Amino acid sequence: MRLTTSTHVSLDGVMQGMGGSGEDTRGGFTRGGWALGSGDPAVGDLVAEEYGAAAAFLLGRRTYENFAGYWGAFTHPGSHPIAAALHDRPRYVASTTLTDPAWSGTTVLAGDHAAAVGRLRAEGDGDLLVPGSGVLVRWLLAQGLVDRMTLLVYPVVVGQGTRLFPQDGPDLRLTLVASRTTPGGVTVQTYEPAGRPAYAGSAPHPDA
Repeated sequence: MRLTTSTHVSLDGVMQGMGGSGEDTRGGFTRGGWALGSGDPAVGDLVAEEYGAAAAFLLGRRTYENFAGYWGAFTHPGSHPIAAALHDRPRYVASTTLTDPAWSGTTVLAGDHAAAVGRLRAEGDGDLLVPGSGVLVRWLLAQGLVDRMTLLVYPVVVGQGTRLFPQDGPDLRLTLVASRTTPGGVTVQTYEPAGRPAYAGSAPHPDA
């Protein structure tokens, strides 16, 4: 399977609390709900399409708990495309602390997570989709396990909160493979990792 990540971020890279004011208040974060506040129905359609096309899902612990509490509680999951996809496809959680998932049909990856994810990538066809899960995404990128990364960038500067990429971290070069913009101004950018960046030397700038 192709491992694909999908992350909603603000223009300044914040991913914390995108769905609601009480979703994630760690660190005193008070500006939750900035993504849903965009009021762009095209994003919901795009996410439903993305989830519907996934062959399986890989989640970090916090994202799993959020999803289990909301999507896992649907009485009739077939009534919503995202709920239907999450209920119908295999769900895996990469966690060292979760041992007894309440959402039936969930598999916790035990032991060597890099090896376990590698086995999932080697099995079957389609996309192994990683929604949200910022800590997991950063780890997967550092391990070289990401095949494709989609960023949904909202035209808003949040000004506080946890960012997808830390101020100090590993560097990465990306190749843009697709790009589109929703009517509400959310840019959807899909990249493939392409090794480390090439840094310019000390040669003078051509406009100097």
